[in-house]
Amino acid sequence: MATRMKLKLKTVFVLYFMVSLMGLVYALMQLGQRCDCSEHDLPKDRTISRLRGELHRFQEQIRKSEATKQPQKQPAKPTIFVITPTYARLVQKAELTRLSQTFLHVPQLHWIVVEDSPHKTPLVTDLLVKSGLTYTHLHMPTAKDRKLQESDPSWLKPRGVEQRNEGLRWLREDRRAQPGGDNQQGVVYFADDDNTYSLQIFEEMRSTQRVSVWPVGLVGGMKYERPVVEGGKVVRFHTGWRPSRPFPMDMAGFAVSLKLVLANPEACFDGDAPMGFLESSFLQGLVTMDELEPKADSCSKVLVWHTRTEKPKMKREEALQAQGLGSDRAVEV
Repeated sequence: MATRMKLKLKTVFVLYFMVSLMGLVYALMQLGQRCDCSEHDLPKDRTISRLRGELHRFQEQIRKSEATKQPQKQPAKPTIFVITPTYARLVQKAELTRLSQTFLHVPQLHWIVVEDSPHKTPLVTDLLVKSGLTYTHLHMPTAKDRKLQESDPSWLKPRGVEQRNEGLRWLREDRRAQPGGDNQQGVVYFADDDNTYSLQIFEEMRSTQRVSVWPVGLVGGMKYERPVVEGGKVVRFHTGWRPSRPFPMDMAGFAVSLKLVLANPEACFDGDAPMGFLESSFLQGLVTMDELEPKADSCSKVLVWHTRTEKPKMKREEALQAQGLGSDRAVEV
């Protein structure tokens, strides 16, 4: 009896174990099956589909609107025509490199470089080609009797007269040959290759109507020279030498509208003008003091400096050359 009871319990236990095991296997199989929950997801799917459709229609409307919209034309900035006389010397490439890299930051600028030479030199030609600027390359030699000698002080004779006048001549001819009504829009500025220029000065001069003026630093043996402004008008000049001159200003201290230059074809720099009167010889026929346009916060800010690179001393180079050990002439400095 006891043995039979043990067999029955064992059978029940085995059956219970088998049923549990089958239930567990079934449950595990169901975990891997996809749940058919489509009836729950339908509202969400419909909402997403509707939003996508609205987004697509909105994007199409934007595209159509942009296609039909007329682009708003920004008024073109007047071109600044910068005339720079230059001459061969040891620091010429260094000066022109510094100046050209300043000009790269000025929009709508046309650089007119005029060499004091009977021909265009390879050094300046190559520099301009690589500059990335809009430029015109000219040349005009200074007459021998007007040329400064090595031992002459810089103030003895005016430098750059023929070159500035050649730049003006080219500008007048070029503008006459340009079609359209915008060929007279622009500003003319005379920038020596050894001066230092703030980028702001170019934006200041861009609105010039006739002749605009501003201070120049480190000039004439003074910290600065400048027009003195009262009531928005230039009434006199702060300068240490002959303030009675018609326009006692440095070449870097004014700009002229292109229209005014073209309207006065005879206006030029007089190489025979007395010392210090070169700027006046050009401006006298163009403008009166009352018509000058003060810039740089009523001529209270210095934005250009009359700097000059020190002449390099070449004593060691000369000594080495005497020994046949000088620097390689093929290396351009």
